[in-house]
Amino acid sequence: MLLFESLSAGVMAVGVGFAAVLVVVGVYVTIVWPLTFWDLANLGLEKYGTWVNTGLWSIFAGGSLAGYWCFSGAAFKNKPKRKAVAAAASRSQR
Repeated sequence: MLLFESLSAGVMAVGVGFAAVLVVVGVYVTIVWPLTFWDLANLGLEKYGTWVNTGLWSIFAGGSLAGYWCFSGAAFKNKPKRKAVAAAASRSQR
């Protein structure tokens, strides 16, 4: 179950990234395209296809690791408590 939840966190991370790309494309189509008619056809973005694939897998892996860290409880473990001597010393100085 922990593995399933971790992988679903990775899928959610990819989904959030996809939503961000959709917002950027929506702003471009709404504002830039009607004003300039610049369609980005001559930029040669095809050469970055392998980097996009690597980036998507990295986002998925990072989201999965963050999900595992969160859902396993490691993110919420208690921090070491401070020593009581320091608290007592500060009270005695008042």
